[in-house]
Amino acid sequence: MIDTHTHLDGDEFRDDLPDVIQRAKDAGVEKVFVPAIDLPSSKRILELCRLYPDYCYPMIGIHPEEVKDDWESQLAEIRTLLSTDVIGIGEVGLDYYWSREFEKEQLECFERQVVWSIETGLPLMIHCRKAQNEMVKLLRGYEKDLPGGVFHCFTGNEHEALELLEFERFVLGIGGVLTFKKSNLPQTLPSVVPLDRIVLETDSPYMAPVPYRGKRNEPSFVPMVCNRLAEAYGVTVSEVDAVTTATAKRLFRL
Repeated sequence: MIDTHTHLDGDEFRDDLPDVIQRAKDAGVEKVFVPAIDLPSSKRILELCRLYPDYCYPMIGIHPEEVKDDWESQLAEIRTLLSTDVIGIGEVGLDYYWSREFEKEQLECFERQVVWSIETGLPLMIHCRKAQNEMVKLLRGYEKDLPGGVFHCFTGNEHEALELLEFERFVLGIGGVLTFKKSNLPQTLPSVVPLDRIVLETDSPYMAPVPYRGKRNEPSFVPMVCNRLAEAYGVTVSEVDAVTTATAKRLFRL
């Protein structure tokens, strides 16, 4: 299994990161991908991943909620950090859930990072909340040139899934929400999403799966997501493991 989205640079893991990584390995998680949210986290993540080579893989970028007045200067410096160590551009995207104060700036920041993806051939790790129409419109302008990416933390309905799957080189990131009692994902995903268009993620330390909901999430909880996907699709856990791992490796060229 691969956890394609974990924020291991966060303060939540400051005191026990080596233990967290060892638990993930013991649980069968063979790699973890670590996205940034701004310039400081981009620098932290690059250093963290150097400490755990061939296990932790960095992505750098600006998260939409971090787009404030200084976003352009941060973005310029992040661009200089792109190197052969980086496997993706992320976590980037649009988020209009809390506020649309920086709507224009979010769009411009996201578009610039989409262009980076094309320039570098690195896939995108996309965060989108209450902004799918705007995101899809922007991406369609670059669709033929994009190398692909992940629509992270997908929790939508069949129509939203089908719209995203029209981007043929992109996949859906599925995490702990799949295990929640009121989640519609166990019905939605098998009805319209081929298993090879899914990658596993935790988004740790957030949104821990059942039975750890409400507690700190960590990569060792990926098997709970894998197991629930297997139930939903009516296949073995080993098949979900193999298919989602192969998809992640192909997309991120590992």
